[in-house]
Amino acid sequence: MKFLRSLGNEIVLGSLIAILSVFTAYASWQGSIADSKQNEHEILGMQYLNDGNAEYLSANQFIVYDYSMFDGWYITEDEEKAAYYEESYSEELVASIEANPNDPFNDAYYDAMYAPAYELWDESDANFELAGQYDNLGDALQLVMLFMALGLAFAAWASLLKEESNLRPLFALASIIAFVIGLLQYLAAPVVG
Repeated sequence: MKFLRSLGNEIVLGSLIAILSVFTAYASWQGSIADSKQNEHEILGMQYLNDGNAEYLSANQFIVYDYSMFDGWYITEDEEKAAYYEESYSEELVASIEANPNDPFNDAYYDAMYAPAYELWDESDANFELAGQYDNLGDALQLVMLFMALGLAFAAWASLLKEESNLRPLFALASIIAFVIGLLQYLAAPVVG
């Protein structure tokens, strides 16, 4: 019981209030950074997604144009028109014809045409994944703040009670328990990256 009484000591309570205040502020600061990073990566994810969609639609237009030029070349009997059509092919179609003249509109052609869109979508996915990780970190830090603030409240209430009060050491003990739980939560917080 003497140990429990010593928890109600002014120095112990003052130390608890100081430590819990600093740790609460630190967890809050880290939580706001995590929220900011989450927002940043969500915006980047949306930007890359939109750019990827635009690239995909643009690739579709170039594919339709390649088909039109190839069909024009295929059905024309005029050498000048045939040359015009061939000069209008995209670089991807020219490479595909050189690689496989019997099947120029093969998977390799489509992969080449859609490659920029796929790269942007991959960037989008990576940013959304990072945003999710920062969201999880922010949530974990909110829990840390909850326990630290609860511990701070217990320590503050204990310091307001008279030294003879039986609740003073119990509140101090509750403050220490809340601090330990908060510290364990902090150490268990997810790592981003």
